[in-house]
Amino acid sequence: MQYKLYTSIHQFEPLLPSEFKQGDLLSKAHDVMRAATELVAQPVPDELRELLRGMNAYYTNRIEGQHTRPLEIEQALRKDFSHDAVIANKQKLALRHMLAEREVERHLAAQALSGVALTGVQLYSAELLCYLHHQLFAADDGDGAATATATATAGVFRQQEVQVGQHVAPTVKSLPLFLSRWTEYYGGVRRGEAALLAALAAHQRLGWIHPFADGNGRVMRLHTHTMLFAQGLTRGLWSPLRGFARTVDRYYELLARADEPRRGDLDGRGNLSESALIAWMDYALDLCLDQIQLMRGLLKLSTMEQRMAAALSFEQHTLRSGVRMEAIRPLHYLWLGGHSLSRGEFKAMMGLGDRIATDVLTALVQRGLLKSDTPQGAVRFGIPLHALRFYFPSLWPEAEADVAAELA
Repeated sequence: MQYKLYTSIHQFEPLLPSEFKQGDLLSKAHDVMRAATELVAQPVPDELRELLRGMNAYYTNRIEGQHTRPLEIEQALRKDFSHDAVIANKQKLALRHMLAEREVERHLAAQALSGVALTGVQLYSAELLCYLHHQLFAADDGDGAATATATATAGVFRQQEVQVGQHVAPTVKSLPLFLSRWTEYYGGVRRGEAALLAALAAHQRLGWIHPFADGNGRVMRLHTHTMLFAQGLTRGLWSPLRGFARTVDRYYELLARADEPRRGDLDGRGNLSESALIAWMDYALDLCLDQIQLMRGLLKLSTMEQRMAAALSFEQHTLRSGVRMEAIRPLHYLWLGGHSLSRGEFKAMMGLGDRIATDVLTALVQRGLLKSDTPQGAVRFGIPLHALRFYFPSLWPEAEADVAAELA
């Protein structure tokens, strides 16, 4: 079979569906933005965002067929890497994703606070793509490199021709042309619903360009996560990565279909299929709304105290871990406020004698239900994997199953 070579900018169209075909997509984008705005207004502890970073890393590994157990990711955060080199590399890839996600969010938040937020063109720039790729695949500070494969160099665009399935990516010489068009077009889309549509379309079209020799899927997903964060839609409380992974066959199918040439005169006016691009965007919008609604249900303040009580009861009466029900009041306070308490303040809120309160606080820290940076330092809300089935049931089913297998 002879494949078409992509060397001219007109072969990249359409980058968005025509305006008269965007109506349903814009309506769904409005629903996503409204639901997201309500979700991110809720105060939550930073530890929840850190948990979700681990979940995102797990799911992006899973999409790539590099399955990592949730407990292995938790171990990687403690620098406890497997002696099996294959598993250790997967752990490090997951850890690199978490670090990259955290760093780019911090940078965007700092820019917003300074009043000099990144422009649309900067958010879609080749420089940002190379930064994300470098963050994901550069050597890992002496822990043994979580590197790119032998065909790729961290943060550097490919130097060879590639084919992905039936799609032959643009030639190496034409990469600057297509990347420049991708940057200028999507970076120039106005704010609001249209900007959300642009972010989702850009995800697919970046895969079509295939700018790196390897790691494109990870960069695509991290860039989309970055764009949603930059638009103020996530605050680290949800991501489409979970949805992509849990519908991975559909995810890959729709991405591939949108790579194809148009299917006749009724399929838009560009070189590529407009209907397939619409199908991809429709799927992605539905998935975003589904993930937002999931988190809204799990974060209901009216039921959170009850879920905490169930976790504490299990600790006290079944595991006999030293945790007691009296910890519910200060734990709930930490959840609502998202702040830390001194150890003395936490103990006082339990209403127990000092010695017993000290023992309970120690047990809470040992079980990960409280976090502290130093042995005598302030404590903050913790969300260990073993508490997920109580706090956020069905959020990360694989982690719940992993913990259950360890206990069996």
